[in-house]
Amino acid sequence: MRIARLLATAVALPLARPMKMSGIAIARAENVLVRVEEGGGGTGWGEAASAPSMTGETVASMVAAVRYLASFLEGLPAEGFGAIHAEMDWRLYGNQAAKSAIDIALHDLVARARNVPVHALLGTQHRARVPALWMIGTGSTEADLREAAAKRAAGFVAYKIKVGADDPRADAERTARICAVLGAGRLISADANQAWTPEQAIAYVGAVAPTALDFLEQPVRGDDLTGMARVAAASRVAIGADEGVHGLDDIARHHEARAASGVSLKTLKLGGLGAAYQAALLCERLGMKVNLACKIAESSIATAAVLHLAAAAPSLDWGVSLSSQYLAADLVRSPIAIRDGHASVPEGPGLGIEVDEARVREYRRPPR
Repeated sequence: MRIARLLATAVALPLARPMKMSGIAIARAENVLVRVEEGGGGTGWGEAASAPSMTGETVASMVAAVRYLASFLEGLPAEGFGAIHAEMDWRLYGNQAAKSAIDIALHDLVARARNVPVHALLGTQHRARVPALWMIGTGSTEADLREAAAKRAAGFVAYKIKVGADDPRADAERTARICAVLGAGRLISADANQAWTPEQAIAYVGAVAPTALDFLEQPVRGDDLTGMARVAAASRVAIGADEGVHGLDDIARHHEARAASGVSLKTLKLGGLGAAYQAALLCERLGMKVNLACKIAESSIATAAVLHLAAAAPSLDWGVSLSSQYLAADLVRSPIAIRDGHASVPEGPGLGIEVDEARVREYRRPPR
């Protein structure tokens, strides 16, 4: 089975409500879809969100990268994931999100052809259902508290509080109030998205030390390993790395420097499902916690991919951040459902979802 054609499509998807994070409010998701076709008529779909501050890629650059790589990949065996990644890396430096969308589409194509779920291409299945983290970041403390109470009543057991848009001590006070509403026995994290200096982050972790907060994600710039280590040394709350991790070497460096005790793994940072799975295996060997995450906000295509990764990952101590739940419109016939705060790994071959191509056309936008 060989790759006959690779197609890239830019889409803009509305969020159910704006998400406030690190000083900005996101009202719509700008993503790139990849459709891969093989000569026998089989297809596969992949997706990656635009995240310029995380991967350096925009929608326009991802579409251009996929189209550039297509001429080198078309004609290659679709099952040769390692050879395909080697070819992509040889032909184009970086561009991990674009490569991730291609990688997910190929996994979907190959798994469908073999009539197996995508997680069977990665490793042993460890779980079929996972708790979904709910992100709290309305831009209003009182609205955050109401949402925390509502989601607790709905059965959610894992949460991520968006911080970094306010003074660290004000964010700490808001965090404490949300933790009090959620109560003990739940996984509660906060994510600063690189917003603070080490000094500001140290002030925050000191103020939230008495709360039930389990971990703080990426408090300082991703390239400031020394700053991360300073915050970790001063904190009773575990520190996690996100924007600072783009490969296995970054995970090892954070572990060696004692700069993080866990990592947020995203396919768009690491280049796809296979690389993210290898990162999860490395975290298991190093004794580091794992959070699997989509970017705000990918559709049920990318969400399904992360759920298959969650099925095969050795451990998921820090939960799974699924972002299609924040969309006002999805791109599949049966969107991934969150029931009682949990999501099930899709059944059936490939990603286990069926893309609604009419919806894709409806939300298609020129790449810019």
